[in-house]
Amino acid sequence: MKHMKLGSKPDVFQTEGSNIRFVATELATDIVISIGDVKFYLHKFPLLSKSSRLQRLVASSNQESDDEVNISDIPGGASAFEICAKFCYGMIVTLNAYNVLAARCAAEYLEMFETIDKGNLIYKIDVFLTSSIFRTWKDSIIVLQSTKSLLPWSENLKVINHCIDSIASKASIDPSEVEWSYTYNRKKLQSKNGVDSHWNGVRMQQMVPKDWWVEDLSELEMDLYKRVLLTIKAKGRTPAVVIGEALRVYAFRWLFGSLEDAVSNGIDCTKRRAVLESIVFLLPTEKGSVSCGFLLKLLNAACLLESGEFYRDNLVKRIGTQLDGASVADLLIPATSAENGVYNVDLIMAIVEQFMSHHSDNGKMTFQDDDEIVEVEKFASVSSTSKLAVAKLVDEYLGEIAKDPNLPVLKFIALAEMVSASSRQMHDELYHAIDMYLKVIFFTYIFCFQLACLLLGVWNLHAIPCLQEHPSLSKSEKKRLCGLMDCKKLSQEACMHAVQNERLPLRVVVQVLFFEQVRASAASARSDSGADLSSAVHSLLPRENGNSYGSSRSAATTTTEEEGSGVPTSSDINSFRSMRLANNCGGSERSSTSSDINKNGEDKSTTTGKAKVMLMPKMLSKLWSGKTHVGENSSSDASVSPGSANPEEVKSTPSRNTRQSTS
Repeated sequence: MKHMKLGSKPDVFQTEGSNIRFVATELATDIVISIGDVKFYLHKFPLLSKSSRLQRLVASSNQESDDEVNISDIPGGASAFEICAKFCYGMIVTLNAYNVLAARCAAEYLEMFETIDKGNLIYKIDVFLTSSIFRTWKDSIIVLQSTKSLLPWSENLKVINHCIDSIASKASIDPSEVEWSYTYNRKKLQSKNGVDSHWNGVRMQQMVPKDWWVEDLSELEMDLYKRVLLTIKAKGRTPAVVIGEALRVYAFRWLFGSLEDAVSNGIDCTKRRAVLESIVFLLPTEKGSVSCGFLLKLLNAACLLESGEFYRDNLVKRIGTQLDGASVADLLIPATSAENGVYNVDLIMAIVEQFMSHHSDNGKMTFQDDDEIVEVEKFASVSSTSKLAVAKLVDEYLGEIAKDPNLPVLKFIALAEMVSASSRQMHDELYHAIDMYLKVIFFTYIFCFQLACLLLGVWNLHAIPCLQEHPSLSKSEKKRLCGLMDCKKLSQEACMHAVQNERLPLRVVVQVLFFEQVRASAASARSDSGADLSSAVHSLLPRENGNSYGSSRSAATTTTEEEGSGVPTSSDINSFRSMRLANNCGGSERSSTSSDINKNGEDKSTTTGKAKVMLMPKMLSKLWSGKTHVGENSSSDASVSPGSANPEEVKSTPSRNTRQSTS
């Protein structure tokens, strides 16, 4: 830290108590300077020889026969006046970044100009500021921090502008030219090219990161920080990603810390709200300059602090342009007190909608920056990779919000349908989300119903027929929910779980069995029986718009599913499951190119394939005759999750022995 010493005489200022200060000399004092509760007993001559204001005040006090002069409005208070008084006496006084601005403002108040005395205090302080303080990185920041308590004097003296320009100029230079100390605690500095900092025993010079300045500036209050950052942006030499990192560091320093506790405890959050709105205003318009996770944290804070719609809409637009970079944890924004649910699903739906449609309006988006409307060029189309990533993200998010028992099924379906069919390569994550939703609703109802039965004295819960289904979901809602899933896009592990899942409608289970059987047959050896199976399958599948009937997403319908000949019986299902288990046991044999041949010369897999063909037409004809009768629409929706369902939930459940109708 730079400092300057003034005067040569020893410091003989003494203190008596906490409110009286005097000069220990043989001469009696002849003037009392009063500043608040503090009184200075001094001599007129050294003070009046350097201060024009004191000359006038003493002259007016003489007319009133009063030796006391009150200057309680002096900037910097008693400590700043003491520096000026010591300078008048010629005593040694040391100026540094912490006290120089207060002394400068006090000298301005006392009018210690060059016209009164050559080499007066104002001149000496200005030389020190220009030659030392404004040329030093940390001293400039310290002086800028001290300006707030000295307003409006510091503003009128242009000290704030000088500090801001000095800081912005240093932050904008090439990092290789940085030769002063700075604070950088976020991570260890990486040596050049990422190699070890030593080469042949000689220490290499470490590279200065581009964002070397962001932590030092994060100590500033928002009004000053905003002015500094706007000046840095105006110089145009700092990358947008560095500006974004500076805002991220500042947000974690002043905004995110204990935010939820402050809101829940009713603490005044006006200052935090101002910080949030300023950060949103300062966000760079360039895509990718800030991470999607940081933007979602800002959006969560905006909801907690009840910021204006402008700031929330601005954040939703920005997040929508880079949603593929988010994580599920970032999307779990808590619902507000006015919403009945755990998470703010409507907000995420708005973001997904923005992602899907942000290329529709002439390829440009608008953001407000620097009191101007700035247009940002957008890409012609979202890459397929981004769409796949967002589809996977949405399916994983559905799996999390499905645990909320208050989530409406229509909202769940609406969010799932926002993802295009081509973006879901696998439906495992979507199946997991649907299964989780059915499970949460079912067990929530069971708990409430059991509690009611206990209170009413009803103990035989198995006698209650409504416990066999999910009474909180209508048949059409359950059909729409399960219709989101395309059975053809389930992995083998997910199929095994679905076949044994008592919560799924019977029709969905049969579809899973069928398409798993088709997949197993296609993987078996190419034989005559395999060809017969393929023809039998294709003859049983009705076609609509050129698509197979295996897709399960269908529009909601109020028509109930028919019973009777169009529905497979439980014995058919059990036979089909037995065939599936037998198929799994013999899978290794079918996949081997050196299968054993029986005594009659037939391939074992061929014999198994014929048995499958004989069993499948009977069952499938029943299933799809009823399916054709109700006239379902077929479409394929998708899921991005390449992973399978949760391993903990892939558990065997009792077979369906009592269910005689599909749902």
